[in-house]
Amino acid sequence: MRLLNSAIIKVVELFPKSFIYLFASRYIAGEKLEDAVRTVRELNSKGIFATMDVLGEDTTNVDEANAAVDEAIKVLETINRENLKSTLSIKLTQIGLKLDYNLCLDNMKKILTKAKELNNYIEIDMEDSTCTLDTIRIFKDLRKEFSNCGMVMQAYLRKADQYLKDALNELKSSSVRLCKGIYNEPAEIAFKGKQEIRDNFLRLLEFLFSENIYVGIATHDIKLINGAKELIKKYNKTNEQFEFQMLLGVKVDLRDQLVKDGFKVRVYVPYGVHWYKYSIRRMKENPELPIAIIKNIFSKRG
Repeated sequence: MRLLNSAIIKVVELFPKSFIYLFASRYIAGEKLEDAVRTVRELNSKGIFATMDVLGEDTTNVDEANAAVDEAIKVLETINRENLKSTLSIKLTQIGLKLDYNLCLDNMKKILTKAKELNNYIEIDMEDSTCTLDTIRIFKDLRKEFSNCGMVMQAYLRKADQYLKDALNELKSSSVRLCKGIYNEPAEIAFKGKQEIRDNFLRLLEFLFSENIYVGIATHDIKLINGAKELIKKYNKTNEQFEFQMLLGVKVDLRDQLVKDGFKVRVYVPYGVHWYKYSIRRMKENPELPIAIIKNIFSKRG
């Protein structure tokens, strides 16, 4: 089945981007900030929180990194002006991590200064394994000066527990978004089996709960959600001590049920002109979408 899914995705990648957009738009708010504002406002009206993300990563020069900082600040100002219930998520390679460590650190300080001024919060995304150690290092450096930022940890990483323990002091009064992880990493770095990733996810979640760290439980996996609910009961957690996080357009019924059940839910709302790379990655995660595209093509031909 995995080989079939990969083959389908390769076929879909041959289609015009304009065609892919019609199907991939369920995962993105749109290309412009006003599209994201409209999406977040709709989510807020349903009692759902958001974290906005400007798509794009791996900037290749300082000008691109600086432009990404300007856009992040614009997002924060817009969230404040529009009175939206939303944080901002940042990928460090977008603001210069692979260009220069200190450039990236200074850029994050600019963003966090504005976020602090506007009483907002920054979630530092985790990227592929080439960025893991530097991302944790930047998070720890930032926490010396700023309290309004948290980081992401990927449960498929074999050293995830070690990374969390190494950053434990900085994580106090901060937050962790715990997710499975989506990048294709070698087996020596990452667990590959579905169940072993689930098992590690719940081990990490229990560790974070035991250390009284706020957790964004980022998953659409019903088995993990049920496991998380058991840990929530075990540690007597309230909605002020955790939240569920989900991607825009993924398992909406499950998302709405969590809200109905009284849980705090936050949705990741990406937007921007760099939607194509993000959408292909989502397709690799969720083979139902490219399969739907293929079916749609053949049904129209019939």
